[in-house]
Amino acid sequence: MKLNVSFPATGAQKTIEVMDDHILRHFYDKRMGAEIGADHLGDDWKGYVFKIAGGNDKQGFPMKQGVLTNTRVRLLLKKGHSCYRPRRTGERKRKSVRGCIVDQNLSALALIILRKGEKDIPGLTDTTVPRRLGPKRATNIRKLYNLTKEDDVRQFVVKRPLPEKDGKKAKSKAPKIQRLITPVVLQRKRHRLAIKKRRVESRKEAASEYLKVLALRRRQERIRRRSRLSSMRDSRSSVGSEKEKDKAAVKAAKKVAKKEAKKEVKKVTEAAKKRDEAKTAKKSDGKKGDSAKPKVEKKAAAGDKRRRRS
Repeated sequence: MKLNVSFPATGAQKTIEVMDDHILRHFYDKRMGAEIGADHLGDDWKGYVFKIAGGNDKQGFPMKQGVLTNTRVRLLLKKGHSCYRPRRTGERKRKSVRGCIVDQNLSALALIILRKGEKDIPGLTDTTVPRRLGPKRATNIRKLYNLTKEDDVRQFVVKRPLPEKDGKKAKSKAPKIQRLITPVVLQRKRHRLAIKKRRVESRKEAASEYLKVLALRRRQERIRRRSRLSSMRDSRSSVGSEKEKDKAAVKAAKKVAKKEAKKEVKKVTEAAKKRDEAKTAKKSDGKKGDSAKPKVEKKAAAGDKRRRRS
């Protein structure tokens, strides 16, 4: 089994191949994250303390923290899970992973030195591997060199030397500093704030104009409603006055009709009286004539009878 030992203080790593099961059995049945002493590896490792960081089995499947078994299982993994890198957004995949318990079927075991021992390990604790890349963010550079806000961060950037070319000067490459405050950045910030202020002012103006228009519309609606009510009242009063006028006209017409009717009645009664008087006069004249005629007729009838007899 290969033991990949790393020392974070120097950044160095070293691989040790161990074939003796008596040495490796101290790692068996330990979980990931467990701390274990390294005295059983030899006198050189006396006083060292390891932490189990992970490993791979003989088929290359990685150990996964939280899977409490020493065998291989298939888990449905998604973004954020270890041992899986999604290729699409929201992608999930069932992958084979190994449990977090160490046994003899592992081919490589990753160890981290938590505490340094008495002796130095050649190639691991006696050498320092510099970081290839330094910090990029301005605040992290200030933390690294204990700088204040007034200090220029650009002078403290960790530069990476480029390989020299024939007949040319040696060049170095520096990363772009992120979140660096420059006059251009301040100008952009002022510009953003000015735009924000203009937006707020324009929004306030639009709101005030809208309120003015709304008040005008409400006033117009109020006036329209009042005029409608007044017109309805006027129409009702005009209808009442017209009715009164009609009533007065009807009364006057009735009075005139009564007068005319009285006149006609008088005329008719007068004419009837005249007719009655004329009739009575005629009747009286007729009675006188009739009373004289029957005597003459009687005399004539008696003379006729006498003649017939003779």
